[in-house]
Amino acid sequence: MRAIDVHAHLTPQCFWQATRDGGSWHGLRREQDARGREVLVSGDERGQLPPRASWTPEQRLADMDSLGVDIHVVSPYAGFYNYHLDAAVAVVTSRESNDEIAGMIQSWPDRFAGLATLPMQDVDATVAELERVMVNLGFKGAMIDDKVNGKLLDEPEFLPFWKAAEQLGALILFHQGGDTVVSPRIRRYHLPNSIGNLADRTLTFASLVFGGVMDACPDLKVCFSHGGGYACYGVGRMDRNWRSMSAEERRNPEAPSAYLKRFYYDSIVYTEAALRFLIDTAGIDRVFFGTDWPYDMAQDWPVSWVLSLESLTQDEKEAILWKNMERLLDL
Repeated sequence: MRAIDVHAHLTPQCFWQATRDGGSWHGLRREQDARGREVLVSGDERGQLPPRASWTPEQRLADMDSLGVDIHVVSPYAGFYNYHLDAAVAVVTSRESNDEIAGMIQSWPDRFAGLATLPMQDVDATVAELERVMVNLGFKGAMIDDKVNGKLLDEPEFLPFWKAAEQLGALILFHQGGDTVVSPRIRRYHLPNSIGNLADRTLTFASLVFGGVMDACPDLKVCFSHGGGYACYGVGRMDRNWRSMSAEERRNPEAPSAYLKRFYYDSIVYTEAALRFLIDTAGIDRVFFGTDWPYDMAQDWPVSWVLSLESLTQDEKEAILWKNMERLLDL
């Protein structure tokens, strides 16, 4: 039984080395909080770095073996989006992060594949970097935030990016960055993460559908982390809203529910009932195995969890764990 993880992050060694002894990496640095935990400092944004984030590729491989994971589709840590910084900083940090992933792929081609990070505040630079990693480095796509400095990705300025992703066959994985839509209202109880990232994914689904992106780019490959948030559960309300709109207001010719099977979703939903609902709503061929390695919301023993689910057939388990990604990403 194989397992291919579409949702596994990298905090590159070049960052750890440059920030040793108080140094900085293109202006980014790290410090320790009151409990001795490592914290990334990027401009006015801060993000916690768990212990495994500093691990070398060899240490990562040993952990993958212990978990029963064969391949990590590696994506840089979301704290390195750097959309809020000068575009020149985001360009260089993206290139160096992506180059490190490329080195991992070259050294262990049977264990790693790549999803790039991109300087999304500069669309021209983003397209150039996406072309570089897809054509020259053999990446499978990129991971991006649900918003770029407050803008959702249905804004017309991002259409050249979507067209390039479609043409290059890139899988675009959506994963929240720092603040989520919940953050301005409450920061307690870890709710910006546990609720906010699901809300962000739902907003992204709605914006790409209602904004006409999925119709403008019919061959686009988009994957939503964390099971797509509340999109599958709340799509009936979106359909009701769509039916109440005038023909002039609509940019999507079909109801939102018709688009659910146009997207892919990872399996990090934590309960068997939620995963069963996702499969039944979106289709078994649209669900990928993901773990959120190495962060605190990652599931314990995720391969074993999928294999233990009584409501899934053996074929469904194999589709999620490896067959869907092997087929789509040619792994």
